[in-house]
Amino acid sequence: MISISVENLVKKFDENVALNGVTFRIEPGEIFFLLGPSGCGKTTLLRNIAGFYIPDSGRILFGEDDVTRLPPHKRNTGMMFQSYALWPHLTVAQNVGFGLVERKIPRAEITGRVASALESVKMAPYAARRIAQLSGGQQQRVALARALVIRPRALLLDEPLSNLDAKLRLEMRIEIRRVCKEYGLTAIYVTHDQKEALSISDRMAILDGGRIAQIGGPQAVYRRPQSKTVADFIGETNFIEGKILESQPGSARVETPLGVFDGIVSDPGWQPKPGESATLSVRPECWRIETARPTRNAAAGRIGESIYLGEVAQYQFDTPAASLKILELNPDLARRPQDRELYATADPDDVVILRK
Repeated sequence: MISISVENLVKKFDENVALNGVTFRIEPGEIFFLLGPSGCGKTTLLRNIAGFYIPDSGRILFGEDDVTRLPPHKRNTGMMFQSYALWPHLTVAQNVGFGLVERKIPRAEITGRVASALESVKMAPYAARRIAQLSGGQQQRVALARALVIRPRALLLDEPLSNLDAKLRLEMRIEIRRVCKEYGLTAIYVTHDQKEALSISDRMAILDGGRIAQIGGPQAVYRRPQSKTVADFIGETNFIEGKILESQPGSARVETPLGVFDGIVSDPGWQPKPGESATLSVRPECWRIETARPTRNAAAGRIGESIYLGEVAQYQFDTPAASLKILELNPDLARRPQDRELYATADPDDVVILRK
């Protein structure tokens, strides 16, 4: 296991600044995700770490080794791509062992290492098959085995599950995390799929405009976004505009068109002042619908459109000032009449106060 450090990385393409002073450290054995909207710099960052791009300035360290200007084949990283990049004319075993042949590893050792890699991804019975005889999920397992067989210092994954259907994506999420932890691999994973990131990662970095907007564990980033960009990108949320009434370290009270709300200030670099504009972020599942007016953090309104999805119901809660999206687990729609005034309320711990 190795750590990976990125220090003040800058990468430009002509006048376009793709990476602008990016700095972070990945701990040994950590599964680290890079997320963000299209064009934010996540794939460019991964390609710099892999060695396909050379940065204009800054450093990349694998452990104590400066690999900033090393070519890809000297960094000893395993790669998984969006396209599986498997050789159709070779068998499964030959595909997995291809990198070892290129490295001139003795044949007997190749045989053993290929068998072990295929066993780890549950593909040993398919060693003699051609790639065309495999399903998409099986091909992805072969690509994973090929990345593992070279015993890489780090595993780099560029949207590896985007070509799979929903069920296979779920299976491969579990499989990739299991294999990474079993092998003790430091892994960097690029995706636009928030569910993948939340279910697999140890930590994640959200990129925006070539800079890091926030780094943290899945729960911290989801529950405590530090900006509107992060709150809007990771999951769904309701944004409510308002003004600060009063504040203290880590919390504040905000006046909004829906009422007065107490909440958490998640950005450690911001201490809001009375009169300052702010935005509340409240996740749909954090609202509760009550028949009696709660003592605080409540908006009066009526249920508009409702969608029953089995284990969850989705409501449009209409207030005079705005419509809120609310999710209710294990719903009973009969208990949610549309012809009477109700109250949507959220605990202060679930109300995140952000800079406008």
